[in-house]
Amino acid sequence: MSIILMFMLTATVTPFVFMHLKKTVLAILQTVLLVGMWLYFFQAAFGVAPAVLSVLWIMFYAGLTVSFVAWVMMIIHMVETPAEHNRSYQ
Repeated sequence: MSIILMFMLTATVTPFVFMHLKKTVLAILQTVLLVGMWLYFFQAAFGVAPAVLSVLWIMFYAGLTVSFVAWVMMIIHMVETPAEHNRSYQ
């Protein structure tokens, strides 16, 4: 349960990653998926989990998947432009 919570907290920061990458459409999409993801989590943690392939179930796993894609995009962006990031952290 704690690893899922860590992934969800990372996914919650993902819209800011998309905003940094100037991908506002994906940031808005991830924000909508976050609502469903947290609703699914609270429903599964404190009640009965929604059925497989329900809307909340799809939003939960789609939100996690889009989050992983965002972080890979961020890593690729940082590797491709190292001088810009090194200058900003000094």
